[in-house]
This record gives sequence, structure tokens and C-alpha cells, in this order.
Amino acid sequence: LVSLFANAKVDGEPMNEIDTMGYCLVMFIAGHETTRGGLTGGMKALLDHPDQLALWAKDPEGHTKRGVEEILRYVTPVNTMARTVAEDIEIGGRPMSAGDRLGMFYASANRDEDVFEEPNAFRIDRHPNPHLAFGIGEHFCLGAHLARKSMAALFREFVSRVEFAEQTGEEERTPSNLVPGLKRLPMRYRLRPRA
Repeated sequence: LVSLFANAKVDGEPMNEIDTMGYCLVMFIAGHETTRGGLTGGMKALLDHPDQLALWAKDPEGHTKRGVEEILRYVTPVNTMARTVAEDIEIGGRPMSAGDRLGMFYASANRDEDVFEEPNAFRIDRHPNPHLAFGIGEHFCLGAHLARKSMAALFREFVSRVEFAEQTGEEERTPSNLVPGLKRLPMRYRLRPRA
């Protein structure tokens, strides 16, 4: 991806250095932060819901895609973004004028009771799961595919081999309202040897 950005052209001209570096920075942050938040938050969710861990462990291949999507919905690695209203519009019965700033809270949208049955429950078999953990439309997260693949690889391996897992102390959260993940999650676990 870095090579793609470094060699990209807009209207036949190479991108300038600032834009190129900006795209690289966004990609690295998007891929790393969403993955870190999803992995640690997902592990915490599985420790807090051993029934879901056991269900996933019964069929690691079959539950991984939906399990990762449920982690993304439940954890929501990126909490909020701001946008500027482009034209006068009404949203949810409230008029908004061009130039107004709008806060989007993905974590709130991912717990919307009009969209999700039992929105506060962690269910790895949830379907459909139209979460907005990575945003939507032209602002969809550039790191989404990397985050999903990394999360799927780790959780598929973990649930297929875990014999025992428990949290052993208080978790420490990152002091951020943008990317509110876990900084520390003390746990112990025992894995079966790889087959």
C-alpha cells in the first residue's frame, strides 16, 4: 500500500509529499488502532462471556467471520468522528445548516435498539450485523480489511486451542474518547498444542 501511495497520480500528476505521507499515516493508524482495539476489546468480551467463547470454540471456522463482526460491533474500536454539514438538511427531526459540525458516535449507533436485537448483548452468531465500526461510504476505514484479517487469524487460532482463560486483574483503558481501547488486560490462559 505504501508503494501504491508513493506512486499514485492525481489528474496525471504525482501526489505531493504531504498528501502521500498523510495517506500513509492514515493507513497505518487506521490499520493499527482498529486492530489493537478490536483484539484487546474482543479478548475482554470473550473473557466476560465464557458462553460465547465456548460456542466459538465448538466451530472456529464457522463462527470466525460473524464472531469478528460482533466484536467490531460490540467493542467499536473507533468511537467518534466529526463531520461538517455540506448543505442544509434535517437529521432525525433536527435541522442542520451547511457549515454546522456534526458528531457521529459509532459506539452509540452500534447499540441502536431500532437496528439490533438485544443491542447490549455480546452474541458471536448475530446475523444480520450492520454495524458501523468502520464508518460508512466515502469515509469507510482504510484499515478495515487489515483489521478484519488480523482479528480473524488471532481469534480463530485462540478459540481453536484455548482450554482455559480468565482475567487476572483490572484492565487499563487508553485515555481517549476517539480510540477507547484497552492498554492492559492481565489474563492467564492455557492452550492445547497445535494439531
